[in-house]
Amino acid sequence: MARTGLWPTTRYARVTCFILALDLLLFALKKVLDLSGSSYGQSLNFWVALLGLVGFSLLLSLVYRWLKDRMLWRLRNRLIVTYVFIGVIPAIMLVAISYYTLNVFAGQFANYVVTSELNAELRDLTLTNSAIAGNLVAELEHGAALTPELIESVRRRDSANNLRQICVWRDSKSAAICESKATQENLAAPVLSGNHLEAIVEDEDKFHLRAVVVSSVKGQSITIATSEPLDSKILEKIATDLGEVTLAPNLSSAQTRVQAVKAGVFPTASGSFDLAIQGAAPMTVLDWKTGKEWKAGDEEGKQGGVLQVETRAYRLYGKMFGPANFGSGWGLIILLTTLGFGIIVILALVIGTRLTRSVTGAVAQLYLATRHINEADFSHRIPVRSNDQLATLAHSFNSMSESLQKLLEEQKEKQKMENELVIAQEVQAQLFPRTIAQLASLEVHGFCRPARTVSGDYYDFLPVDNHRMVMAVGDVSGKGISAALLMATINSAVRAYTLEGIPILRESLAAVRAGSQNGLALAIQGVEVSTAALLRLLNHQLFESTPAEKYATMFLGFYDGRERTLTYSNAGHLPPIILGHGGAIRRLDRGGTVVGLFGEVGYEESVIKLADGDIFLAYSDGVTEPENDYGEFGEQRLINLVWDNRQLPLAKISEIVTAAVDDWIGAMEQPDDVTLVLARVR
Repeated sequence: MARTGLWPTTRYARVTCFILALDLLLFALKKVLDLSGSSYGQSLNFWVALLGLVGFSLLLSLVYRWLKDRMLWRLRNRLIVTYVFIGVIPAIMLVAISYYTLNVFAGQFANYVVTSELNAELRDLTLTNSAIAGNLVAELEHGAALTPELIESVRRRDSANNLRQICVWRDSKSAAICESKATQENLAAPVLSGNHLEAIVEDEDKFHLRAVVVSSVKGQSITIATSEPLDSKILEKIATDLGEVTLAPNLSSAQTRVQAVKAGVFPTASGSFDLAIQGAAPMTVLDWKTGKEWKAGDEEGKQGGVLQVETRAYRLYGKMFGPANFGSGWGLIILLTTLGFGIIVILALVIGTRLTRSVTGAVAQLYLATRHINEADFSHRIPVRSNDQLATLAHSFNSMSESLQKLLEEQKEKQKMENELVIAQEVQAQLFPRTIAQLASLEVHGFCRPARTVSGDYYDFLPVDNHRMVMAVGDVSGKGISAALLMATINSAVRAYTLEGIPILRESLAAVRAGSQNGLALAIQGVEVSTAALLRLLNHQLFESTPAEKYATMFLGFYDGRERTLTYSNAGHLPPIILGHGGAIRRLDRGGTVVGLFGEVGYEESVIKLADGDIFLAYSDGVTEPENDYGEFGEQRLINLVWDNRQLPLAKISEIVTAAVDDWIGAMEQPDDVTLVLARVR
């Protein structure tokens, strides 16, 4: 019976089950030992925890694999999970982030409200201190003595707050003269960086609101300070319509003795959406003795203040927009917005699931159709019941099924054509000289490598007798089959015109010596043949029998070993080169235009004298025109290679040149046919 389902079938699963079973066994043994009162049960705690952690980790890995292989194998399940991650989870995160952001903003706004009220108290204290300083300076200017009684009388003119105390210093080293003798001995002179000060200060382990101003009396500066204790009475005025407000010392200071100041009561909720708001912010507190300002969390654990506010959302709204009755309206708006948002998410999930089923259904149909195709059943068609992109895909698949049979037939035809091309390649190989007869005074070699299956380049060596030979090199326009067919035509024509003899090519020696336009003549098998006339006839034949865009370049040369001469005519081919002694270069460029392009064209002939060791070099553009990042291979590089290896056999020189061309091309495709013809006088 095959074991399926959750039965562990892999080594990984068996190891996991073994570890979990061992952990359960040790856990049961520990419980038994604990119940029996044995102390050995405690020694098993570590192993139970370790095996439990390892087993649970392996189990999570197995669960993930199972979900991935079973539940997530279906595309529909994957799309649903994907939608949950891109739709539902971001919505939940957006709500959570919005709640957190609003809570932080509300807490900071609550701190801002309290801080603004404290700053208002400080400004009022500063105005009071400035007024008292003005009155006190006026009294001193009229000769009054600076005494506690004088300060007391001046303070009584300000009836705003009887808790405010006034102290005066003649200079920074003198003792304070205050209206109350109880603080005269304890209050130190302020350390100021300017002529005035308003701040929350810490002095004698208490918080104070304090304003200081420096005035001048008869050329002598005096410092007047008005102080009010920052206690629960001040905070109570702020916290009445807000909530609970606490000004606490910096808890990071280990030696602080300042008592926290608290006022107000945390309000009760006015509705379901009247959320609790908590805010905390550092307060700048001035150290009265040193004149330095500190915040909670500053370096060295110095004393600072922390302002804490606990309130409700509706109270903050009242502070922000006024005392409107917003509770029920705001809650209703939030409730309706939340319900609408939840309904949209649920609808999106339902619609996404339905769309997912439609998509996965089409995928299942495609999967079934591919199985039919795999079994070579091309008659199967996918049913189309919609009008969307999936339907278009189904139509495309059905169209593909119909086309597969045609493609198979075309493949067979293509294979047949490739076989015919192989045969054509073999036939064309027979057109090139299979065995080259070397003359006693001339060593020759030819090489041609097609860019495709067959080539449009042409070369031939036609020996006349033991001392004379006709050399032909050509290049047909284009590549492939059409070029190869035209190359075969040229090959047949050249062989027929030169070896068989054509009466129309006969030129009398008298006409030659008289300097006819065709120049020299070739005596082949008893018939005097002009190379120029041969090219003229070849041009006429190609022009009449080929399309207008088809033409070829051609070089014809006749070598006479007794005279050591080369008679030639060049019909638009890249000029062959004669490499002589000392690297001298002669280019064979006399002749005319290409053959097969124009109807009536004349060609010239020329004759050159050769010496022992001279090398004849003819080539096609497939040798010199290949490019890479450094440019073309070029004629000069070809000449240098042949000259540097001139003492080697011609076949070896040909191998060196073609290898250099291959290295120059690199991994790129060979762009054109490569043809190289070499001859060396000996």
